[in-house]
Amino acid sequence: MSSGNAVASDILGPGTSNLYNVIDRDNVHGLNLSVPEDAKEVIKPWDQREETSKYAESGVDDQIIIHVPFSQNVRLKSVLLKLGRGEAAPQHLRIYANHPNIIDFSEAESTKPQLDISLLEGETRVIEYPLRVAAFASINSLSLFFSESPSSLTRIYYIGFKGDVRELKKEANASMDVPAANAADAALFDRLQEKGGAQQTTAR
Repeated sequence: MSSGNAVASDILGPGTSNLYNVIDRDNVHGLNLSVPEDAKEVIKPWDQREETSKYAESGVDDQIIIHVPFSQNVRLKSVLLKLGRGEAAPQHLRIYANHPNIIDFSEAESTKPQLDISLLEGETRVIEYPLRVAAFASINSLSLFFSESPSSLTRIYYIGFKGDVRELKKEANASMDVPAANAADAALFDRLQEKGGAQQTTAR
């Protein structure tokens, strides 16, 4: 059933492409969870991806939002999910990128997500969902909105990500853009480089 979508455990080893180490796990949180602290429980090391004793499940209805901040900017290539089965399996996922605080349910309805997909049904293992890298090229946080379970219960066992860290040292060579956090430092560097120049052209 899932032959077209590679099963994550077949393609992803414990290499640098697993972004678990750059997830700010202490600040992972969720909306509409029966136990709010359980949002962190679904962020597991790769070798615990199939473990089912820890999970997050919905409270009032089938909708859950999990907010995942990263400790560094990352470029995402795919999201890895192990979800509840049967009545507890969400069938829809929307992902919102770079919202500093968790996007809420009302905001989600009026905000365009970076990803809006139907989830595979009947899967028991971790499944990899590829992302459009252009839409997820510089990410510091994600809000994942799961919905449309057959019942009023949604359960999530594992959320992981595949991609790479955007190294700051590489930014100096790529004359693309200066990250906002380093804009002041860049302006100072430009000033030193242009010392003695007649005009300061650094944009503010």
